[in-house]
Amino acid sequence: MNEQSASAVNPAATLMVRRFRGFLPVVVDLETGGFQPATDALLQIAAVLIDIDLSGRLKRGETHFFHVKPFENSRLDPASMLVNKIDPWHPLRPAIAEDDALHRIFRVVRGAIRSYGCRRGVLVGHNSSFDLAFLNAAVARTGIKRNPFHPFSSFDTATLAGAALGQTVLAKALAVLGLTWDKSRAHSASYDAERTADVFCLICNELAGSHARAQQRARELGWQELTTAPAEAEEETAPAAEPPATPALSQAAPAATTPAD
Repeated sequence: MNEQSASAVNPAATLMVRRFRGFLPVVVDLETGGFQPATDALLQIAAVLIDIDLSGRLKRGETHFFHVKPFENSRLDPASMLVNKIDPWHPLRPAIAEDDALHRIFRVVRGAIRSYGCRRGVLVGHNSSFDLAFLNAAVARTGIKRNPFHPFSSFDTATLAGAALGQTVLAKALAVLGLTWDKSRAHSASYDAERTADVFCLICNELAGSHARAQQRARELGWQELTTAPAEAEEETAPAAEPPATPALSQAAPAATTPAD
């Protein structure tokens, strides 16, 4: 989608492109069966879109949430299951296959990227390295070839809250921001993602003055100001056990990925 078409669909598109250098923040929270991305089950996934209004203020957008079936031979750590209180085998749990859940989430994220004229999504999470590691492991395990998220850059709200608020625990960050935290809903991927999105938006909005000054300085330095960002080739992650290539066929090298930092 070019600049004109993105702006026609979403008048705030240029503001989002400029705010994060062409990357679209999307809050992701995963509930898992442990701490090991390669072996422990993915049980829930939620993605919360981030929108921007015509004044440049960020706000929480739509939530997309799925229960996920544990992949074959995955591990369920008893200590982790006590914390998240998920019963993976409950007959009323509407769980779907891991690859189906990822495809559905990625389809929504790609639509949002196009709507804003951005080039790629960047995962936002509270202790985001955990969620990104599990997401990348699931992508590799399922052989999904179109991942809209940057493979190693992320925005961590634990870091942002620590710097801006002096609090790294999500519940305490919400408290000092004057927002509520419902313990009974904690460790649901959808609830945690929505609360994380609120923290991210509020902190970014408080930094509006700093961002405006930085943009002015960038203009003084002669840096080109983005109005739309060309779509970046999505990472093509091959299945973990891929058969040998047929000698008569050549495989293209993976597309280079631009760091978000």
